[in-house]
Amino acid sequence: MLRFTGNAGTTGQPEPPMLNRFLAAALLCLACPLTHASRTMSEPRPVRLMPTEAAAQPIELRQLTVSAVISGNMAQTTVRMVFYNPNPRQLEGNLQFPLLAGQQINAFALDIGGKMRPAVPVEKERGRAVFEAIVRRGVDPALLEVTEGNNFKLRVYPIMGRSTRTVELSYGEALSQHGGLATWRLPLEYGKVRDMDLTVRVNGAATAPVVDGLEPGLQFEPTAGAWQAHMRRQDFAASGNIVIRTAAGSKTRVYTEKRLGERWFLAEIPVAQVLERRTPPRIIGLLWDSSGSAEKRDINAELATLDQYFRALGQVQVRLTRLRDRPEAQQVFDIRGGNWSALRRALESTRYDGASALNDWKPQADVDQYLLMSDGLSNYGPARAPVLAPHQSLFAMTSSLSADSGRLAALAERHHGQFIRIGEGAADGIGALMFAPMRVEHVEATGATDIQAGTGTVEGGMLRIAGRLLAPDTTLSVTLANGAKTDTIKLQVDAGAPQHPLAALTWAAMRLHALEADADLHRAEIARIGRRFGIPTRDTSLIVLETLDDYVRYEIEPPADDLDAWRKRKELLNAGRGAARVKHLDEVVRNFQNRTAWWNSTFPRVPVKVAPALTQEYSRPVMVAPAPAPSAKMVADTPASFNRFSSAVDERSNFKPGMLVRQHETMSGQKTPAIGMGLKKWVPNAPYIQRMRDADAGSVYAIYLDQKPDYADSSAFYLDAADILLEKGQRDLALRVLSNLAEMDLENRAVLRILGYRLLQANAPQLAVPVFEKVQRLAGEEPQSWRDLGLALAATGRTQEAIDTLYEVVERPWDGRFPDIETIVLAEINAIVAASAKPLDVRRIDPRLRASLPLDLRVVLTWDADNSDMDLWVTAPNGEKSSYQHRLSSQGARMSNDFMGGYGPEEFSLRRAAPGKYRIEANYYGNRQQLVAGATTLQVKLFTAFGTPRQKEQSITLRLKERSETVFVGEFEVKP
Repeated sequence: MLRFTGNAGTTGQPEPPMLNRFLAAALLCLACPLTHASRTMSEPRPVRLMPTEAAAQPIELRQLTVSAVISGNMAQTTVRMVFYNPNPRQLEGNLQFPLLAGQQINAFALDIGGKMRPAVPVEKERGRAVFEAIVRRGVDPALLEVTEGNNFKLRVYPIMGRSTRTVELSYGEALSQHGGLATWRLPLEYGKVRDMDLTVRVNGAATAPVVDGLEPGLQFEPTAGAWQAHMRRQDFAASGNIVIRTAAGSKTRVYTEKRLGERWFLAEIPVAQVLERRTPPRIIGLLWDSSGSAEKRDINAELATLDQYFRALGQVQVRLTRLRDRPEAQQVFDIRGGNWSALRRALESTRYDGASALNDWKPQADVDQYLLMSDGLSNYGPARAPVLAPHQSLFAMTSSLSADSGRLAALAERHHGQFIRIGEGAADGIGALMFAPMRVEHVEATGATDIQAGTGTVEGGMLRIAGRLLAPDTTLSVTLANGAKTDTIKLQVDAGAPQHPLAALTWAAMRLHALEADADLHRAEIARIGRRFGIPTRDTSLIVLETLDDYVRYEIEPPADDLDAWRKRKELLNAGRGAARVKHLDEVVRNFQNRTAWWNSTFPRVPVKVAPALTQEYSRPVMVAPAPAPSAKMVADTPASFNRFSSAVDERSNFKPGMLVRQHETMSGQKTPAIGMGLKKWVPNAPYIQRMRDADAGSVYAIYLDQKPDYADSSAFYLDAADILLEKGQRDLALRVLSNLAEMDLENRAVLRILGYRLLQANAPQLAVPVFEKVQRLAGEEPQSWRDLGLALAATGRTQEAIDTLYEVVERPWDGRFPDIETIVLAEINAIVAASAKPLDVRRIDPRLRASLPLDLRVVLTWDADNSDMDLWVTAPNGEKSSYQHRLSSQGARMSNDFMGGYGPEEFSLRRAAPGKYRIEANYYGNRQQLVAGATTLQVKLFTAFGTPRQKEQSITLRLKERSETVFVGEFEVKP
């Protein structure tokens, strides 16, 4: 059923359980209006309905129009959806949906001004950055991107109150074959549709197609050399699938297409299926995906397939390795006479938990065959898959409709195996394991290049070859092998071949498929194919912008009708870009010199004032009255002396350009004070907490698993459970529980950031680095992505990589939402350099920015919500509070600029700390979120002796439960 959902937040109380764990078709996510509501911490994978603060009604699918054309063994399907927002306020829509294996989106359009505007390709990172920048301006954009595997996310803004919005998607596919029939499938998991219209046209079929999966009503009639069926329904309860089978044909067909100034060909060659029995394996390595997402597979169907296979083999040794965030210890089972009951009981007892580190295993030389049972959605651990020896094979098997089938198939094909989709006939799966199909051994082409041979095997009696033509007449010679036997097929491609609109796109899909096994190594080529053919890939998205000025501003090539005007405007815009980068660096230097002058300034000692007693119950935060919108917030009460630093650098600073200045840690002969650190621990009050806290260390994980089904989509649950496991000394299990955050939503950078932060807190920086690397790929337009990765690299000891990564924050101009973040990062770069035991290469760093400025105290606040405003407050022993309104205290405490647009960091710096107790608070000022939101997650870090070899730090992660909320974070004491 199609459900319209929002983003799951993390509050002190976990969210309600998921209503529907998976939908085979489009899913629309509600978003919240232009009011103060907390940013989501996690968007659940499809799907469940999240309430807004005003109980918003779900968006309705008013009209669904599907048009499909089947020509030969190829199909093009267009889906138009008209959505209605019954609420009085505008929303942002998130449409998440999987496509079936082999289906490739090739067009997408959004209604703007009453007309459907086609999307254009853009680099994935840039597409997301542009979309969010335009949403902040209140203008119409839309973005379609690949998340993982063949799963897609479409973001549309806005869907106006009590209005409709129309989206149109088109995808092509090469139809699978079985028993001489080509099969086209249309998933109908849309729920109730007010107006459903379906038209299917089949060209060139000798007999009427056969329809399955729908009550009588879709009937084919002959018309103009084709067969056509039409159905229209009102208040249609769309569910299940429509399946249409048509005769595949027994003749070779060759198509051509002119696209992108070149000619492409596609050949479909029927080949009699000749199978060779495979040599039975003596030892099988069974790689069983036991991650949290793997629970959504049809485990019973997979066990049924294994049952048939092991019975057919009779005798074999199976080495079981469960794959999660890290592989479990191997178990060995000897199967005799097909009896595998012990192994089956072990698999049936599997509890699915943790992230999917599918590449984190080591091949064993004596294993003949590996079976990988997984959805292929690898989201954790190493990026590259292990490489097998020539004598070994790998079969990838799945029962999940949302599996990364392309990646699984590419892995299997690279290692002499096959991809097997379980549930489409278990016997077929057994056949693929027992018998090897004919494979393409060699293709020789005269007059053609860039030849792609599909999967490299003859599947269902059909072989597809595609490529780029160099001459009017081309000859192909295809050598097929089956064991020791070979056969050669000659094929002529001439200029008179019929045109087919999917020939070039089929080649693109084949090439992308070939790159899937090691997608990270081929990111550039994958992106080039996406941009060239206008299709979404792992590294390319499709975007629609409202005005030509937006295409110019963000340097995105518009649809063809606007291309000439765009080029003229772009030339004018480019003239000033070089000067802007120079201006940016000069501004960074001025700000850093300002900080250096502050550091070298002397401030009077202030008498200690007894501060009020600190609250002892973090779960009962101090509440303040709702504040006005962040845009209205004014900075006030900043001492005039703060602003005069920038003009007094030469007079009051020891700063010398071209040197790495290593300043002393104290001035005037004063001793560095002893500082006690004490952050207030987050104490959640969710109902599951006490039960886990009362449990002994040996049973707490079992209690967590018992509670998990009730809170499977609550990031708060995993964070709390991991904390308790860490407290009880169960570190490995705590890390497993934390890794579930990587499973919660495909490519949700907010969730991944929190995961990375918590891994750092758990002293597992080596696990945090790949998480932050993914965030950097997802959101490289945000300086926090580079900062987080750089600090994680430093925590692993990769200090040179760390300062190079951090310096990206300094060099690049950023959106105005991130004021003076460069100065904060420069403090961190210089601290890393100063504390490094080995010399680092700092030649890339501008000499004017090299100065180590150690601090007695440093507090840094960051948060996970975009378009949100949090404030850091630190109260000194004399009662003086440092905040965005009071940025320089009487004893010289310095507060950084106010971040009103999301993430932070906000930084409190104190060169020389007066004795006494200091109080840390965080204030949630407000946000401008467009999405259904839960709680905002904060991270606070406290440093002592910052920038020296004696540096110590503590960090804590907290969750704000309400808007306009002030929470006590902790206190630290400086002793005389």
